[in-house]
Amino acid sequence: MKIDYLQSIALGALQGVSELFPISSLGHSVVLPRLLGWDIHQNDDYFLAFLVATHLATALVLFGFFFRDWMRILAGLGRSLRDRGIAPGDTDARLGWLLVVGTIPAGLIGLLLEHPLRSLFASPRTAALFLIVNGGLLLGAERLRRRAPERPDGDPDARIADELTWRSAVGVGTAQALALIPGISRSGAAMGGGLLAGLSNEDAARYAFLLATPIIGAAAILKLPDLLGPAGDGVRGPALVGAVFAAGSAYLAVRFLMGYLRTHTLTPFGIYCLLAGAAATVAIAVT
Repeated sequence: MKIDYLQSIALGALQGVSELFPISSLGHSVVLPRLLGWDIHQNDDYFLAFLVATHLATALVLFGFFFRDWMRILAGLGRSLRDRGIAPGDTDARLGWLLVVGTIPAGLIGLLLEHPLRSLFASPRTAALFLIVNGGLLLGAERLRRRAPERPDGDPDARIADELTWRSAVGVGTAQALALIPGISRSGAAMGGGLLAGLSNEDAARYAFLLATPIIGAAAILKLPDLLGPAGDGVRGPALVGAVFAAGSAYLAVRFLMGYLRTHTLTPFGIYCLLAGAAATVAIAVT
């Protein structure tokens, strides 16, 4: 069996947590098999097919967790299309278009550069080094943030719509594309961009998760034929198990983060990435 069921449980649970925690799911998926001596490589067709299932599960969990928000956002987008403009005070419509604006650069860059970047930086050694870079980016974003961390009051979606500019939305979306490099976190890049744009930690995380939902989901759906085709032969059972564990860990992760970041910062995650990346670099060098 290309991926056994114990490996699928470990990889699925890891993907669900590390996709939402700002610590890079792709970086961990590249480094962990090397450290454990598993004969699994990032660019193996069957492993990419396996990841389709875990990513789709994560996207579904995010959509379900923010379901009420998405219903309001989609209704707001519908109103703006009907009225051919965003009405004053329609924060749901404005947030919807901020998400659209943020999704476009990440989607375009992903379509154009995903394969070249992942092929170029696919080695566990490189992924470990970029985990260190990811830690530095998180610590830098906290240090350079435009205002002190706080627990804001009121409707979070309305706060994001009021505080985030169109230019900032493009910047956050573009920053997300850094996650094409193994070791750089999608959620971490988006959260860091949100902090630099003036959002609180809680609001930066919420916007990052809303922004990630269509990108992760669309990417998984586009690659679903890989799982259903020849590349998925021998891994569909483990992929299903991995998806279940990815969904469970993703739900716990997003629930934890949305509470934790009300009063805490990204600093512990930055420190973790620095230490984990350094430890993995040393371990890979001596094996």
